[in-house]
Amino acid sequence: MMSDSIDGDNQFSHPNTRRRICNVCERPATVCLCDSIPAEPVSTSTQIVILQHPHEQRHRLATVPVLNKCLRSCQTLIGRRLRRGDSALLDSLHDATAEENPNQSCHAAFLFPGTDPTPSMEINQWKSSFGDDDSNKFVLIAFDGTWKHAKEMVCASFPFLSKFATQVCLTYDVNVDGGTIYSSELILRKEPFGGCMSTMEAIARCLQVLEPNGVEIESKLISVLRTMVSFQASFLKPSKPRPKLLKTGKDDEKTI
Repeated sequence: MMSDSIDGDNQFSHPNTRRRICNVCERPATVCLCDSIPAEPVSTSTQIVILQHPHEQRHRLATVPVLNKCLRSCQTLIGRRLRRGDSALLDSLHDATAEENPNQSCHAAFLFPGTDPTPSMEINQWKSSFGDDDSNKFVLIAFDGTWKHAKEMVCASFPFLSKFATQVCLTYDVNVDGGTIYSSELILRKEPFGGCMSTMEAIARCLQVLEPNGVEIESKLISVLRTMVSFQASFLKPSKPRPKLLKTGKDDEKTI
């Protein structure tokens, strides 16, 4: 179903311009994702908690709203840090750890590249550390925002999260330039360095590791993201590299 709505995403639109919005995926009809989003949200044993920066809520390229429509066990919190009282699930994990409860039924991790003071473990290694006989479920915590905002959110949340969650990461390389929509069919915004990706792709890659049918879940989420990126790319003009200007010394300058 479609409804008319004032276009608030495109800064170049005329203030009186209206466009049809899909009532299901809540995106403009021209970039509707209903044919790609699973008819029923995908069920996972892993519970996902996403802290979304307030600035991301209405960003037209945000992937979290789409991700929420794809996954059943996905909770999004809006804010700049995680603390006690924000989530009943996280509070229960915090309390169980504080009480040294041996019957704790979940392993928790928060996803963010490591630094010297706060190193991270690759998620494959973290998952393997529990052994094949471990039947506990997983809780995955992610941060949605620009690179700068995500770093701030992690730092502000660390005193709370470090009590019960392990910092994990996917493969990354800070010495490699990040990709762009012109170089990848899965990137919507310029990434700061190699291995950085949208929240939706990061969650998909993690579920591939954590879920018994992770490959199938990853494929479904990546398919939706690929469609979303292709829509966005179709509206872009080809990018031409800027010519480098040669600096001229004083001796080379022409005198009148």
